[in-house]
Amino acid sequence: MQLYIGNKNYSSWSLRPWLLMKHSGIPFEEIKLRLSQDPDSDFKRRLATVAPSGRVPILVDEGFAVWDTLAIAEYLAEKYPAKQLWPTQPLARARARSLCAEMHSGFGALRNHFGMNIEASLPEIGRKVLAEQPDARADVARIEQMWQQQLHEHGGPFLFGTFTIADAFFAPVCTRIRTYGLPVSAVVQDYVDRIWSLPAMQAWAGEAVQEHDFIDFDEPYRTHR
Repeated sequence: MQLYIGNKNYSSWSLRPWLLMKHSGIPFEEIKLRLSQDPDSDFKRRLATVAPSGRVPILVDEGFAVWDTLAIAEYLAEKYPAKQLWPTQPLARARARSLCAEMHSGFGALRNHFGMNIEASLPEIGRKVLAEQPDARADVARIEQMWQQQLHEHGGPFLFGTFTIADAFFAPVCTRIRTYGLPVSAVVQDYVDRIWSLPAMQAWAGEAVQEHDFIDFDEPYRTHR
């Protein structure tokens, strides 16, 4: 299988399937393309030959393309049932899917104000946005609520006990909490640190820092690195 991804410093959507596959021991070839909004860029031209979405991530298995992070996760869960990528208990599985769907389609303020930027440290931006943007505060509060509830119900160390698709889906939020110094409870901070310490997550973050590629449209708060 091949997984097409964007820059590791910025591409939160790419992180999800990459982390899921790396942590779960699913072999794949990584194809990384430099993010671009230019329709004539190499990024857009290459993706157009793979899938009509024109966006990363895209998973290709024996020539068959699967795009969108949730579709990729579901495909992998069906292809590798022994990996137990979703919780095994039906109610827990339904809840995990609900949380992933909520993340997938919601949290617009969190995405808009706190773009993933692993290399950066912007706690002053975090304070300013939370002070001025009630929708961003509401998104962070909802994240705290859902994580605390799941960690309490399942006893950790991950949202549903063992690592699942849900943890991969929320890994980009963990990077945002670090980058913007977002104030969270001790329980949530412990979970963030746990995700960050995963070998696969450390590998992604290390490579993100080494990219040294400043992409203007992903940098609303800085003019240079």
